[in-house]
Amino acid sequence: MGKALETFNLFPSLAEIKKPIKKHTIDTVELTDDPKAIELWDVCLQLIKDNIGDQMFKTWFAPTKALRWQEDVLVISVPSQFFCEWIEEHYFTLLRKVVSQVLGSKARLQYQVVVDKGKSSLEDRAITLPALRNPPAPTSGQAALPFINTPQAVQHYPTYLNPRYIFDNFIRGDSNQLAVSAALAVSDSPGKTKFNPLCIYGGTGLGKTHLIQAIGNHIVQNNRNLRVFYTNSERFTIEYVNAIQNNKVNEFTNFYRSIDVLIVDDIQFFSGKEKTQDNFFHTFNALYQSGKQIILSSDKPPKELRGVDERLLSRFQWGLTVDIQPPDYETRLAIIQRKSADEGFEVSAPVAEYLARNIGSSVRELEGALISVLAKVSLDNREMSLQLAQEVVKGYSQTIPQQSLTIDDIKKAVASYFKFTLEALEGKTRKHEIVLARQVAMYLTKQMTQLSLKSIGANFGGRDHTTVLHSCEMIENYLKTDKTVQTAIEHLSKRFGY
Repeated sequence: MGKALETFNLFPSLAEIKKPIKKHTIDTVELTDDPKAIELWDVCLQLIKDNIGDQMFKTWFAPTKALRWQEDVLVISVPSQFFCEWIEEHYFTLLRKVVSQVLGSKARLQYQVVVDKGKSSLEDRAITLPALRNPPAPTSGQAALPFINTPQAVQHYPTYLNPRYIFDNFIRGDSNQLAVSAALAVSDSPGKTKFNPLCIYGGTGLGKTHLIQAIGNHIVQNNRNLRVFYTNSERFTIEYVNAIQNNKVNEFTNFYRSIDVLIVDDIQFFSGKEKTQDNFFHTFNALYQSGKQIILSSDKPPKELRGVDERLLSRFQWGLTVDIQPPDYETRLAIIQRKSADEGFEVSAPVAEYLARNIGSSVRELEGALISVLAKVSLDNREMSLQLAQEVVKGYSQTIPQQSLTIDDIKKAVASYFKFTLEALEGKTRKHEIVLARQVAMYLTKQMTQLSLKSIGANFGGRDHTTVLHSCEMIENYLKTDKTVQTAIEHLSKRFGY
């Protein structure tokens, strides 16, 4: 078959939508397998897969089938006319080179759209379309959205969801329980709960993207008639700019407004992009008023986003805004155990506990450290030991603490500083001086430990997590205006080496 085709990095632009193709209808079609056609097309498919990646290959080329090879013409079946238009629009150059290399320079490709007509008298019908008709529009470096209006394309457009992100492999704990509960409610009844929009916020690597995509994957599996689409603010912006450049703003807008469940990751990056924000504002309104579900993620609460239009910020808060906190020790340990089991390894208890105690900044770092340990064991034949875990942890940004700071340490220090007893700090009294000391203790505990809000509240007389959150917000406000609080936080922070 000649030398292997070189790999092409194809990133098509928002391509022009072609005028309807004149169709040639055949009432009966022989769809018998042609071994030679299958063999040739398999070679073509392998080269195509090497150049476009698994996900796009599964979406656009895996459903095709070789029908026959005759007189330098290879006929392949596709599920719809939209399929062949999309393939031609985005993979013209690649297809032409593959066909030329595998089949010869004189070879031609022809599509046959097999249309299912149910149990009518014309049960098997097909539309035969020529392939490789015209070169595609000039590329601009951004993959195109399937801007289409035909019902037949609903089941074929890419959702951009990662199939690995599902609820079953998302570890729940006190730090994310409310977010998971809300996500499950939305996934079961998209657009029909009060959680619209659902906005999940939290620091980097805590599982926001996993959770919002798990919602999308659950809906896709259980509501196949709903159009689900995942994107992020950066891709939305680039697509919008490309739509302007290609005079396709109407198609861009119509596509997004046709979505039933829109998932937008990292909305903080809308900051400063005024025209994009304006378009998203109108898209948001159209979807919301139509009862469609909107799911958002951010690195901070919407009210704290800077450079975002107040109109958008207010709408982001119409539904439910819920945070994901850094995982507590128990959750981190569960993550390690689950991840190691998924990888087919059994991690010893001392190693698992050491990793869980010393890497707490993000789930992503925790999983990365575990993979490093497993790699050294399997590839370097190292022994699964505490020493190996210590070596791996040294390579991460979070250093090993010289001493393990506990909530009791913080409470004792705060009580001593403000000259109150621990009983008063944990009690029910509402005296201003004691309430302030209690708020300082809660604030420092949140800043200096990995305990969840729920756990912190439980250690202060069984208070609710919302009380802890309110206390932290109060101290942050005091730090801007109150010299007494500023001095207390500075003194206590230095005492603990922060």
